[in-house]
Amino acid sequence: MRRFDFAAGTAVVTGAASGIGEALAHGLARRGAGLVLLDRDADRLAAVVAAIRADHPDRPVTTHLVDLADAAATITVAEEIRRRHPRVRLLINNAGVALGGRFDQITLDEFGWVIDVNFRAVVRLTHALLPALKAEPGAHLVNVSSLFGLIAPAGQTAYAASKFAVRGFTEALRHELVDDGIGVTSVHPGGIRTRIAQSARLGSGVPAEEFEADRRQFEKLLSIDPAVAAEVILRGVERRRGRVLIGWSAKLPDLLARLAPASYGRVLALALALNRAPRPAAVAPPTPVPHRPAAPPPAPASADGAGEPT
Repeated sequence: MRRFDFAAGTAVVTGAASGIGEALAHGLARRGAGLVLLDRDADRLAAVVAAIRADHPDRPVTTHLVDLADAAATITVAEEIRRRHPRVRLLINNAGVALGGRFDQITLDEFGWVIDVNFRAVVRLTHALLPALKAEPGAHLVNVSSLFGLIAPAGQTAYAASKFAVRGFTEALRHELVDDGIGVTSVHPGGIRTRIAQSARLGSGVPAEEFEADRRQFEKLLSIDPAVAAEVILRGVERRRGRVLIGWSAKLPDLLARLAPASYGRVLALALALNRAPRPAAVAPPTPVPHRPAAPPPAPASADGAGEPT
């Protein structure tokens, strides 16, 4: 399959108001793509569009405000995009949400909300826009899964379920769309510095202090700049990579899951425990005692027997 050509094509990006989605929008604009940007945050999305138009005044940019948890609204927006852009060259399903809590600490409604945004919205948008992709020779589809689409740690049942589903869906589509000349990429970011930890929902059965401690711990792992992640993704698209892992925080767990698919949880639990363990207080080295010359012999005693200063 020939390298992907971004120029003069239309790219649809979900979750474009911040994080990886925002960085992807800027990267695509630099590469000459027209943009269709989706998000539910009107103010942040408007700021992204203003910045892109300031840097690339000739680049067409269209926006759609939509909550991807709303099935009817998602389908309506997808149909509108298809009417206005019958030939979409690139679809990037990037939007995602997180939920804190073990399976016994969350409700089925909370679980379903994660599945609706992270997986069902991907399916709905892909299904609606696939005819437009097929109408554009050399089109490409990108679905952003996660590190937790490679491994599934405790406390991430809903998120991992949704991201493993995205991974499986994407891999099957990759095989189905070969004859149509459509490239398909599954993306697995590691610790990207996005707002997902800040905006994660608290499971209704999770103590607030436990959630806050876990959130702070998780944020420490988010060290990769979203702009770096976006460039890795777009280079992967250009080269028609079927799978893109971003950062060693994704590559090492992927290797671990391959080597120990049924027992990697023990390693993860140990690593988490070590990361949470309080660090011992630093012990200051002893203060060096300056060298002093030997004291001179005592002065002769005075008449009252007191020693006189030298």
